Amino acid sequence: MFKRINRLPIYLPTPDHGDANAAAAVQELLGGKFGEMSTLNNYMYQSNNFRAKKKLKPFYDLVASITAEEFGHVELVTSAINLLTHGITVPSAPDLTPLRTGLDARNTYHFIATAQNAVPGDSMGRPWSGDNVFNSGNLVLDLMHNLFLEIGARTHKMRVYEMTDSPVAREMIGYLLVRGGTHIVAYAKALEIATGVDLTKMLPVPDLSNTRFDYARKFEEQGLGNVLYTWSDTDFQDISLIWKGDHPENGQQLRVINGCPEGAPVPDLEELPEEFAPGISKDDYTMIAKRLLAQL
Repeated sequence: MFKRINRLPIYLPTPDHGDANAAAAVQELLGGKFGEMSTLNNYMYQSNNFRAKKKLKPFYDLVASITAEEFGHVELVTSAINLLTHGITVPSAPDLTPLRTGLDARNTYHFIATAQNAVPGDSMGRPWSGDNVFNSGNLVLDLMHNLFLEIGARTHKMRVYEMTDSPVAREMIGYLLVRGGTHIVAYAKALEIATGVDLTKMLPVPDLSNTRFDYARKFEEQGLGNVLYTWSDTDFQDISLIWKGDHPENGQQLRVINGCPEGAPVPDLEELPEEFAPGISKDDYTMIAKRLLAQL
């Protein structure tokens, strides 16, 4: 079971003006082959289907706890996309084409299908597919795939970071570069325990430190690259049998924290009358409030 907390992992700033094409690029980090929907579903199915959970509990705990974190990453990227469409259109009469901005946007789906919100797809508009899920049932093979998946995700984040200077996009990417880097090291350490091969010697891939990115540096300085969370008050604590020692890049001590980070508020998206969203007028709201109060 999952316990949901109405918080984002970090605070995301609301931009004065959005950037529809930046939102389209960030979609790759959500619904692309190496996006957060892929990392989430890979780890979720691997943990759900994990064999010999008791015998191989530290490995199961690792994949299961990272699964829970990936749910938060999906919401974080989704929120960044939503904020990147802030202030792009303004309410007006239909004949004045209030959604004209969407005509020249790379992803017109943001304007036609979802009222300027994220879609479960990549930067080219392709829907996310379950074909992106790899679950062989072989522990070493799955861990190797996860290492590759996280490295691919890191590469894509670095490239999208270099495509846009939007503060909200870079804040989100900077955080995920640090957390994704943590997962890369975690899977490398798990593989070392499982096989004896030290894969941490080849990290980071690409060979560029997170500290070279302004928006990632502060999260590294906060020590977030050295921490794994259990995402549970009582379970998955055996990740400490894998996540131990020093970080291979910065030499700092690795720590396991029971539970989850404090987080930050989830953005409350404004109404978009020009998109008929949410489509509840002031009179409608008054009647809804009366119906809700009538149930008390």
